[in-house]
Amino acid sequence: MNAPVLALDLPFAECLGRGKVREIYQLGSDLLLVATDRISAFDVVMAEGIPGKGRVLTETTAFWLQMLKDVCPNHMLSMDVDAWPEVPTEYRDVLRGRAMRCRRCEPLPVEWVVRGYLTGGGWKDYQRDQAVSGIALPAGMQHASQFDEPILTPSTKADTGHDMPISYEKVCEMIGEPIAAAARDAALTLYRRGAEYARTRGIVIADTKFEFGMLDSKLVLIDECLTPDSSRFWPAEEVTPGGKPTSFDKQFLRNWLLETEWDQTPPPPPLTDEVVKATAATYAEIQRRLTE
Repeated sequence: MNAPVLALDLPFAECLGRGKVREIYQLGSDLLLVATDRISAFDVVMAEGIPGKGRVLTETTAFWLQMLKDVCPNHMLSMDVDAWPEVPTEYRDVLRGRAMRCRRCEPLPVEWVVRGYLTGGGWKDYQRDQAVSGIALPAGMQHASQFDEPILTPSTKADTGHDMPISYEKVCEMIGEPIAAAARDAALTLYRRGAEYARTRGIVIADTKFEFGMLDSKLVLIDECLTPDSSRFWPAEEVTPGGKPTSFDKQFLRNWLLETEWDQTPPPPPLTDEVVKATAATYAEIQRRLTE
């Protein structure tokens, strides 16, 4: 297994920011989005990386952006690192598959979380309040129950610390009702289309999150799309109300961390070699199932 890429030093491009996983560079008039092999859980970045993870995220995102571009335009320009004259030859191998050249957009300060099934933080909310992010739900639902229709639970965006749920009404106050409505409708349609396709590959998308930006006054899908970092993927044959399906995403890592009784504040416990290898295999497997 190759060593994970935890950080990059690209002297030919100005670094504009580093998030939990991605690094953003200026490349001419465009942006270069690079997915490292860092992994976070409970909004804390682990010290160890997952080899190959960045390539899985970027290649999977490119697959979905191409498939769903009729639903919403997106920021992707190219994945062909050899076609970028600004990138010196000696940096192309490390960037290949993990870097995406994108249009520069103005990001909206909201993550659009779409839930098709009751799980994760939504399941905890339901057990306490019979609601998810303030949305009242019927009595008697169980873990992994499917909603009659997908529900939208927006949250704030945070490079560090915890994202916080916010109401759709608050989103309208932040960015205006027309843009909020367009993003809401796009997020729900993107989820439905993605979920329909995934079903044909034997995969259920339990929930996911999207991010949008504005380009020339038009809504554009940005960042990652339907990846194992941003989504929960389940084998369709295991999904039943009350069940606990296998996760093809970083839920495996979350579960292991919960077993350590870590308090979810930095520093996190060191990941074992077995956890790193199993997580890498999980990411590679969901990419294969969805895209090959």
